[in-house]
Amino acid sequence: MAERAIDTAVGVSRTIGEVTGALAAAVDRLSGAVVNARRPGKPLAILSAMTREAPLSSLIIAFMVGVAVARRR
Repeated sequence: MAERAIDTAVGVSRTIGEVTGALAAAVDRLSGAVVNARRPGKPLAILSAMTREAPLSSLIIAFMVGVAVARRR
């Protein structure tokens, strides 16, 4: 019975390790995509520049997009 409990604990530990590794890889890929999208001329760089230039209008647009998305659901 004790061996079965130890085997289960080892299996859970491996599963947690695999999930942690997969999550770390996903975060690395996402971070790379964000860094790439922030380069000059890319979408996030353009959005950041627009937000700095007109913060109130950007806020209104974001609010309206949020309302539109919320109404669909």
